[in-house]
Amino acid sequence: MANNRPRQPGKTQLRIFVSSVQKELEDERVIVQNLIHTDPFLSMHCTPVLYEDEPASPDKSAHGCIKALENCQVYVLIVWQEYGTPVAGLSMTHQEYRRAKELSFPVLAFIKGTRSAKREPATDGMLKEIEADGLKYKRFGNVIELQKEVRAALVKLLEERFSIAPSTDENTIAEQTIEATSPFESQLMTRILWRDLSHGVVRQLVAASEAKTPEQLSAGDLLAGASLRGLVWRDPKSGRDYATAAGIVLLAKDPSAVFPQCRILADAYRGVELDGDPQDHEDIRGPMPLAIVRAIAFIDRNTRHPMKVIGLNRIRLDEYPTEALREALVNAVAHRQYEDAGRKIMLEVFADRVVLSSPGLPPAPITIDKLRKGKYKPCSRNPALAQCLSFFHRIEERGSGFRRMREYMLNHGLDIPLLGSETGYFQVIFPGPADDLERLRVPPSAASQGVPPAVEAQLNDRQKRIVLQVLKEGAVASGWCVRQFKVVYDTANRDLVGLVKLEVLERQGHGRAVKYVLKERKP
Repeated sequence: MANNRPRQPGKTQLRIFVSSVQKELEDERVIVQNLIHTDPFLSMHCTPVLYEDEPASPDKSAHGCIKALENCQVYVLIVWQEYGTPVAGLSMTHQEYRRAKELSFPVLAFIKGTRSAKREPATDGMLKEIEADGLKYKRFGNVIELQKEVRAALVKLLEERFSIAPSTDENTIAEQTIEATSPFESQLMTRILWRDLSHGVVRQLVAASEAKTPEQLSAGDLLAGASLRGLVWRDPKSGRDYATAAGIVLLAKDPSAVFPQCRILADAYRGVELDGDPQDHEDIRGPMPLAIVRAIAFIDRNTRHPMKVIGLNRIRLDEYPTEALREALVNAVAHRQYEDAGRKIMLEVFADRVVLSSPGLPPAPITIDKLRKGKYKPCSRNPALAQCLSFFHRIEERGSGFRRMREYMLNHGLDIPLLGSETGYFQVIFPGPADDLERLRVPPSAASQGVPPAVEAQLNDRQKRIVLQVLKEGAVASGWCVRQFKVVYDTANRDLVGLVKLEVLERQGHGRAVKYVLKERKP
């Protein structure tokens, strides 16, 4: 990865105050927040700050805004038509602008619309003041242009003041992600209040993203963490906190109550073709991070899990690698086309394959052919959703999830996933082992599930054969040991008690019904 200049990621962390007339430019403010928080370069060096508090009086509100601004280092101003409610003769935004100048902050101004656009007289007066101050501002017509201008300005600031520059790959990813960005996830909704979200999911998400334990987070930490990631916004008129569209998808107890497309329809078939009577079906609803977990559980209960004996260990194998399935499900939820409200994610389990279908084809400039060849830079249609899901499911957000899926499948002894499209759905097909379960490989992590090498070294030959018998038949009794090894009962019992003490076996039953079975080891 080529860098323009050397840099030390994360050492410079600027607080960026994002200012506008709140109600008029709510979407733009959240989109800028999401850009700073999800951009691979900006997120290492910048933190967005949106003042959304609305005290009882305008005077207190203005004071709160200025105090929040004074804790920042950069002022971003977005202006359109409205001036805002004057307090002591000036709107809150105008007061913030003047205070930023007094503090000698870098001021980055962005004006929506052309020079001839109709604005309130006070807004025109503020723009004239900005011009008189010699400040150059950028114009934008839509949120794509706004993101490009804001990123370019922040990158230039970091490079000029701190000699920190993005890599070529980071620039490419940012450019493609901005072009592909859907406005869906940044919608400011008033359908679901903060108090009605699944706070258990919020706690897991914020803890994972901030490298903390869930117990360390206060209620205030949860709201602040969700707000920072563009999942919650505060209505300045009512002072109430609501979920954004992204917040509804990730945190609502049933997102499909607002967005019917937020479901995973899962079917399992007995054979290799579709039929009208699936052996299992589930309409999976709920916060999408948990819906992914339930979808994996659906696959688990509808696929085979052969047992393999490796040395003194009996290993339970999965028919498909869970990591690959999780990658595909996270991608489907994060990158699907949410504007298509009539279609859901489809999960189909057949006797010889698993098929996952997600509404919408990959966002430009990515194509299915580029995905197959692995020749593309990753970008996201819904970057806030993608980043939050990567934290929740411990998946690397940047880089190729499809390359990882290939590796997981090959390492599992299976063929690589097939990528394609079907009637506007993007499909990932996981070929299974069919009747050849012997091709499934034991993952390296499974070795720790059975008898550890250090314990095996302490076993005598009879004890090793006892363990093999338990692996084969499920249990063993002292009588079998006496007959098999031609030893007295005391010797047989001593061998069995030794295996119990080493936590290889455990005793079940009483009297003549006593038997010894493999002790379950905690992962």
